[in-house]
Amino acid sequence: MSQFIKLSLMTFLLSSLVVAQNNFGTPTKVDKAKRIKTVMNKAVQKLGGEKYLNYKTSVGEGRFSLIKDGKIASFQSFVDVIVYPNKERTDFTERGSKIVQVNTGDTGWIYEEFLEKFDDQSERQIENFKRSMKTHFNYLLRGAWKGKAELIYVGRRQASLGKRNDVLKLSFEGGFEVEYEFSDDGLPQKVIYNRMNADNQAIKEETRYARFTSYQGITMPSLIDHYTNGKHAFRVSYDSLEFNKKIPEKIFEKPKNPKKLRKKLKL
Repeated sequence: MSQFIKLSLMTFLLSSLVVAQNNFGTPTKVDKAKRIKTVMNKAVQKLGGEKYLNYKTSVGEGRFSLIKDGKIASFQSFVDVIVYPNKERTDFTERGSKIVQVNTGDTGWIYEEFLEKFDDQSERQIENFKRSMKTHFNYLLRGAWKGKAELIYVGRRQASLGKRNDVLKLSFEGGFEVEYEFSDDGLPQKVIYNRMNADNQAIKEETRYARFTSYQGITMPSLIDHYTNGKHAFRVSYDSLEFNKKIPEKIFEKPKNPKKLRKKLKL
């Protein structure tokens, strides 16, 4: 074989290797952008398409359970009302005693009947609310992040035996990052992020979604488990979800008399 033919063959093999790496190895920027679009479009369609993207309010009822050593330590029934983009009221009831937590953007208040406390929320409590909004897959899929964070395709991550999830990440100014995992069929599986505690230590938080159920043509998880540093912390189990119900503005207003909050929330 002549030197020229050898050189040509080597050049061809090297070119083929580069192409193969682009197609099957580390994705290019174009590949990543396409993958982001594919993952998000599949998820949106799986959750209800335009109905999912355009609903304005949700009302959920169910049970909130604290978990300790793998067992339910206590539980509360709840009614959770959300008006997008930034209003939420949750009424918890345990043994006849109520906790009412209300957030409206940068403000919030809380009523704790058992402790006889009725006050505005602290800055930390308000920040916790804002973080909870950012770390739900709705924040990603419904586009609330646009102009506030950078969207990145991380790659494929082991989920279970023989299965992998696509991982998308939102990176916010200041270093806060949230990873969202989606299965091959498009369903949200996990959300993972780190937060700093009062001692400035990094705490790993992980939310897992299961038991997807259709309500009014919108599919949502009715079972949500949360883990802190790998330990099961709490579970949210929905009995019902209703979308686009008209919500009176007054339920978010802080009443002068907290005794009114002891009554069952009526919408």
